[in-house]
Amino acid sequence: MSSFANLKRGRSDLAKLTKAIEATSQPAEAGSKDDTRFWQPEVDKAGNGMAVIRFLPAPAADGDDALPWVRVFSHGFQGPGGWFIDNCLTTVNEKCPVCEHNSTLWNSGIEANKDIARKQKRKLSYVANIMVISDPSNPANEGQVKLFKFGKKIFDKITEAMNPEFADETPVNPFDMWEGANFKLKIRNVEGYRNYDKSEFASKSAIFEGDDEKLEQLWKSEFGLKEFSEKKQFKPYEQLKSRLDKVLGFEGTVAPKTKAIDSLDTLKEEDVPFDTSSVEDEDLDYFKSLAETK
Repeated sequence: MSSFANLKRGRSDLAKLTKAIEATSQPAEAGSKDDTRFWQPEVDKAGNGMAVIRFLPAPAADGDDALPWVRVFSHGFQGPGGWFIDNCLTTVNEKCPVCEHNSTLWNSGIEANKDIARKQKRKLSYVANIMVISDPSNPANEGQVKLFKFGKKIFDKITEAMNPEFADETPVNPFDMWEGANFKLKIRNVEGYRNYDKSEFASKSAIFEGDDEKLEQLWKSEFGLKEFSEKKQFKPYEQLKSRLDKVLGFEGTVAPKTKAIDSLDTLKEEDVPFDTSSVEDEDLDYFKSLAETK
């Protein structure tokens, strides 16, 4: 259990967070629609939406050395035998049967197999605590502490705030309750996909005008994040392999290693039985790792 005094003393430790970002950028499914702890912005019929949130520091329950986010890899795709939707074991630095199968496909030299690997690749998401500042679609959420699951594009916005590109820009720790900044989440529908390019951080401001008593209460109401990267949250290799074989139609057979398998159907977002708005691709690093796995 962390202390509020330690939190306030180390609130602007950008060096620690920057080092953590560098570590998580190296090659290495949290959340559920039914989990009421999670918040997601709503969009209109055109696929556009806006909300204002405030990222919060690492929760008290996770200890002084904890980070304010956790990173999770997952797989979600459809094969002849149904859907495969599950966390990827590479999150906990273990071998994943889907990634192994993708490596075989990628290194076969057959372009059709590479297309399959692309559609089955792992997805990257992050989970952090937030305070909902403005939610026009659901005003009842405003002022509440929620978990927010987001992808690399939003994480890049956080990274840019802490490490600005230009010398005349002041670094901001978005997770600082005193000297952080609200995040204006702006969502646009661009060619059928959610686009966050217009999202931005506002000017620095203190939550509750810096009232330590209210801030400590807010901090202690945060949800623990460590659970999302604990091994018990991940199914064992054998169970995932069995499900993968069934989904790919390999159950009771030997999976082909060099022959191209049938392509996965291209699906519209509304046909996918899980939330894709907060997971994003990491093509370059992922496929580089597949090529290195032989």
